Amino acid sequence: MPIDESRIRELAGFKGEDSPVTSVYLDVDGRRRIRARDVELALERMLRPVPEREPAPAAADRKRIEDHVKGGIDRSRVRGLAMFSCVAHDFWEVVELAVPVRDRMVVNHTPYVRELEAVVARRQRFAVLVVDRQRARLFLFHQGELLDQQEQLDLLPRHDDDGGQLGKDQVAGHTAAAAHRHLKHAAGAAFALHQEQGFDHLVLCGPDEITAELERDLHAYLRERIAGRMHLPVSAGIEEIRQAAEEVESGVERAREAAAVERLREAVGSGAAGVAGLHPVLDALVARRVDTLVVSEGFEAPGWRCPSCAWVGTLGRRCPLCATDMEQVDDVVEVAVEEALTQACRVSVCRDNADLDVMGRIGALLRY
Repeated sequence: MPIDESRIRELAGFKGEDSPVTSVYLDVDGRRRIRARDVELALERMLRPVPEREPAPAAADRKRIEDHVKGGIDRSRVRGLAMFSCVAHDFWEVVELAVPVRDRMVVNHTPYVRELEAVVARRQRFAVLVVDRQRARLFLFHQGELLDQQEQLDLLPRHDDDGGQLGKDQVAGHTAAAAHRHLKHAAGAAFALHQEQGFDHLVLCGPDEITAELERDLHAYLRERIAGRMHLPVSAGIEEIRQAAEEVESGVERAREAAAVERLREAVGSGAAGVAGLHPVLDALVARRVDTLVVSEGFEAPGWRCPSCAWVGTLGRRCPLCATDMEQVDDVVEVAVEEALTQACRVSVCRDNADLDVMGRIGALLRY
């Protein structure tokens, strides 16, 4: 099943007190890595830069990860893997994803969850309704995974069914009325799916004149959720339909990221509702003032963390709150994401947003 915020928070809450956690993200998408050996070689390349002399738990963690990958993966439904191991604390979690991820390995005191947070932030529920004049197919996708599919068939009347008693214009009117009833049935099925399982966006697929008529029959709630229209035949395969949904989803995500950064820019401009830049954001997290954390994908920076009071910042070594000697961390941005999740803040991970880059690649909307 798709990953959700609650599971990410559970992962982020684990701390390797005596031994670090090894986090590995691996792209296993068969469209790019055709053979199982291609996946294994990618994993070996990731692990190769690690020094030969290492603590035994780290070696055990990497062996566990290698064994899992070489043991076989159902790549008919899995495109990305996230693996978290800390043998010293008997900690082992594997998250299978129906969407690809970027290859990455991180060794830290906690699981590296920012990639998972990006998946959750970007991936909403998309319903796809594919129609023609007598057939309708309805699909529900989340994080690239097919959750539900339905089909209905309302055959149009044939002229020979009336015994030849109806004229050509009467047959056309009878057929048009039947086609309209069919579209109303399709619209009703989409609304029932929304009531039963819920979805964030709806994609309509079919000829323009048919989707236009269908749109008029949709409930107002669903018309508000239309995210795109595509010319896709009702006979299209599931993979083609999934790709169409992902294409629309990418556009929705770019718009969502732009809106989030614009809200941040306005909040920072107001002087009180938002902050930008690593140091101000960390200060706001320490003060528990953050409502939404906005961060550029791939942004990393060194920093410090206090093992006593959990203060985080860019300068060390003595903690400004409790005067304890702090620990230096390679990526304080990941620590900020973990802390935001712990505080039940929303996290928005943005990809290639120049406006956010100008503001320091990280910012926060504040609660007060």
